Amino acid sequence: MSAEGCPQLGSSCAEDPPEQRLYSEAALRCIAELRERALGESAHWPLGLRNEFLLRFLRARDFNIEQALKLLSNYHKWRAECPEICADLRPLTVMGLLKAGYHGVLRSRDSTGSRVLIYKIEHWDPKLFTVYEVFRISLITSELIVKEVKTQLNGVKVIFDLCGWRFAHALQISPTVAKRIAAVLVDSFPLKVRGIHMINEPVLFDSVFVLIKPFLSEKIKERIHMHGSNYQHSLCKHFPAQILPPEYGGHGPAYEELCQEWTEFVLQSEKDLLELSLVT
Repeated sequence: MSAEGCPQLGSSCAEDPPEQRLYSEAALRCIAELRERALGESAHWPLGLRNEFLLRFLRARDFNIEQALKLLSNYHKWRAECPEICADLRPLTVMGLLKAGYHGVLRSRDSTGSRVLIYKIEHWDPKLFTVYEVFRISLITSELIVKEVKTQLNGVKVIFDLCGWRFAHALQISPTVAKRIAAVLVDSFPLKVRGIHMINEPVLFDSVFVLIKPFLSEKIKERIHMHGSNYQHSLCKHFPAQILPPEYGGHGPAYEELCQEWTEFVLQSEKDLLELSLVT
């Protein structure tokens, strides 16, 4: 059954409170079946099995119950196995990196409806911030945007600006870390990864990519694009120029402005993030 066969009315979680959003009969049947299958596997689901929560996993797997159940199980397993990343998602734990300008989220979606995220490696000082803090920022953003119905349906695309990548960065990416990164991309988080775009990638980055690549699915590998240092023309083939920051060949808001906006939003979301932190 496709996601189109189980529509949910309303365009985003922010626009319609949960109690006002309506589900089709087909969607409710899928949710009920997933819940029954989940309870058959375990009575302990720390984040609960609410309709809107289960719907994330169903949408991420196009309403395939078996695959959605596997994703639900993997998500909880990943959280339990990675306390250094998941145990404390309070904004305070990543504020240094956010204020340094490491991460921003574009205001507008791309032409396919995907959310677009940017990470600037040159603003990650490996002497000050560990790879776990870097990873935690990605998890925090993912947990916030996965609440959006449009994002559940249309997924996410990521731009990694690798300018400034150094040997000190590479040293923090162990095989264990590489496997955990790949797990989130492939089968441990209810977001569809529609594209991964690397720009300014140095030769030194190859050794890290070699570590991660074996853990990636063929589908994800096909969605990785290497743009090099002359990236502005090729990047605009994948993203409308009007949504990209001027630094990346676009006409949208400046990257620094986007970073400030997202940092403020993360701070405003502290209550939700604290609730996720307390769940084990």
